Amino acid sequence: MPQLDTSTWFINIVSMILTLFIVFQLKISKHSYPMHPEAKATKMAKRLTPWESKWTKIYSPLSLPQQ
Repeated sequence: MPQLDTSTWFINIVSMILTLFIVFQLKISKHSYPMHPEAKATKMAKRLTPWESKWTKIYSPLSLPQQ
């Protein structure tokens, strides 16, 4: 049976990695990014829910008095 010729594998793998690197660099370089990004002021809308306006307590069944 003939042996598998692996002498060209190294150059194929290296050239593939180099090509992928160049393609990704070109894709990234086409994006335009803002020069001075600033934080956007976010205002939280206050929503009143029924349980926020009054005090409530949740009783665990184990904390109830024994009957």
